[in-house]
Amino acid sequence: MRIICIGSATKDIFFPTTEGVIMETPEDLTSQRKIAFELGAKFKIENRYEAPGGVAANVAQGLARLGIEVGCYSKIGDDNLGDWIKSEIKKENVDVGLITAAKNCVSDLSAIIVDSRSGERIIFSNQKANGGLEIMPDKIKNFNWIFIGDLHGEWGKILDDIFKAAEESHIEVAFNPRQSNIHDDAKKIIEAIGKCEILLVNKDEAIEILTYNKQLTTDNKEMNDEIYLIKELKKLGSAAVAITDGKRGAWAYDGNKIYFSSSTENNPADATGAGDAFSSGFLAAHIQKKNIEESLKWGIANGSNVVKYYGAKEGLLSEADIKEKIKSISVKIVSDAS
Repeated sequence: MRIICIGSATKDIFFPTTEGVIMETPEDLTSQRKIAFELGAKFKIENRYEAPGGVAANVAQGLARLGIEVGCYSKIGDDNLGDWIKSEIKKENVDVGLITAAKNCVSDLSAIIVDSRSGERIIFSNQKANGGLEIMPDKIKNFNWIFIGDLHGEWGKILDDIFKAAEESHIEVAFNPRQSNIHDDAKKIIEAIGKCEILLVNKDEAIEILTYNKQLTTDNKEMNDEIYLIKELKKLGSAAVAITDGKRGAWAYDGNKIYFSSSTENNPADATGAGDAFSSGFLAAHIQKKNIEESLKWGIANGSNVVKYYGAKEGLLSEADIKEKIKSISVKIVSDAS
């Protein structure tokens, strides 16, 4: 079973700090907590950390650790940073043959401020190289699965090219639409969701999609209810839907029962790679024909382990490790299909 992960590949630099002031804004459903720093101030960072990043790269590395044959389809710059990104991804036994370099372009880079007290983060990213990504259908037609992560540049055309190739070659698709794409063209995202086998989103992304589709304002009480969100997302056409919400855990639904499992890590060091690790765990299990409950366990296990470390790579589990870890993970039914 072969899968190609399409999207960004970057270098992430992490700056942990306790200096920011946390502000609670529950009235803003898609931005309920904010962090503030004094304008003009300077803050000392005791340690910094560096790791490969980008949704496609992160999910590809997670799948490879779990024994899935996987490639990464992305764009880097023709610079030393791009060479480093490609080398780091290759170390995880990911096929990097479809990671190409754009001429006279810098590679993608992210600066990530991590609140050391909560493990939550703010990401400042420059995606110039990945903005030039183009899809060559002949290069993806022999894969069994496609995972679509963050897309930039002419992302609508990229989606069209991917789904055309997937339909012609009978390839299953897993999709993790990003907030920036939802903001740009929610209608396009909703059309794509209807063509997917699996939809993977965080709660904010779920709210953004349904706010557009249902023509609701984000102060609607239903929009803070995960069971409502996942049922409405399922109506858009995907066979299975999973919603994550940080330390609270995740929900999964395939049209029969809605399952929930809480995160097993209450004191995360860095939440940056949690969603991508969840995606690779959930997807790896689904690809291996495991049921929705088991897939949720795999996602929770992988996501909960990654947050113990800085970066999206170090805490990724092997297949043997994840099978052991899920023994201690509980899942409960929170709703049926009605």
